[in-house]
Amino acid sequence: MQEVIFLLLGFLIIIKSSDILVDCASSLALRCKVPKMLIALTIVAFGTCAPEVAISFKSVASGNGTMAFANVVGSCIINTFLIIGLAALVRPIRVKHATIKKELPILLIITTGFCVLMLDSIFNPLTANTFSRADGIILILLFMMFVAYIIQLSKRKDEEKDQIEPKYKNVFLIIALILGSIACISLSSDVIVNNAVSLAEKLNVSEKVITMVLIVIGTSLPEMFMTVTSARKKEFDMAIGNIIGTNIFNICIVLGLPIAIYGDLVLESFNLADIFTVFLTSFLLYIFARSERVVSKKEGMVMLTIVIAYYICLIIG
Repeated sequence: MQEVIFLLLGFLIIIKSSDILVDCASSLALRCKVPKMLIALTIVAFGTCAPEVAISFKSVASGNGTMAFANVVGSCIINTFLIIGLAALVRPIRVKHATIKKELPILLIITTGFCVLMLDSIFNPLTANTFSRADGIILILLFMMFVAYIIQLSKRKDEEKDQIEPKYKNVFLIIALILGSIACISLSSDVIVNNAVSLAEKLNVSEKVITMVLIVIGTSLPEMFMTVTSARKKEFDMAIGNIIGTNIFNICIVLGLPIAIYGDLVLESFNLADIFTVFLTSFLLYIFARSERVVSKKEGMVMLTIVIAYYICLIIG
């Protein structure tokens, strides 16, 4: 009963915090006269992937690479197919031309590079799939490409013609609320994950299901509520920018940085199906976004079907 109460409390906090974060991020972009996509790709994306950062560093430092990779691979799949899929069902997501031309191709390049680095055994059948320190450094270099784009984006003024009044006008208050809401999101996601794991253990659910379902989906809750809330508020740049930025942070920093620091990890538990599904996340998002510049409800259903099929195969296999 205690776990259920804490779960409900955690959900209430994360929902309200996500609502505040969307309004504050939008207000900050309007006050600073910068594109909302810039705020979504940086402050919001980095803030909502805080749980993954903590888990990845802790697991890689202890030599447990499986949890670090499961966290990043699972998060990319959940962030794109489940979260964008759900958001598209709430409201079809309009995608700007600049996003299709620049942000999504950057995500596709980084995701493709990540997948190729995981395929050691394809290029040399005698070698086990290993993620080396050199691979981690390559991911960090790819992140530098993303940073260069962010710097370019920061110099561009917001293209929106309509003068919208920001909900919050005091910059210091906005920054304080952003930091506070990110902290609440991270802490409440920890509460949700810990109590969900405790509840699952009491119900005798397997460790594999706990890791790949509860931990991965649990740590993606900040992105889920942030993106769905953004779609509901018609803040489409926030919705899709949050996922693009979070996936890039997850691949390059959450995984690349600890491996560059702590060294090589062997990928024993990952196969071609996992790698191909990760590649599909950025490829299909790019294809769907290009179709009339909208991720429609039908395309959202396709995404949800893929993630359901993937997890059924994962649990059965």
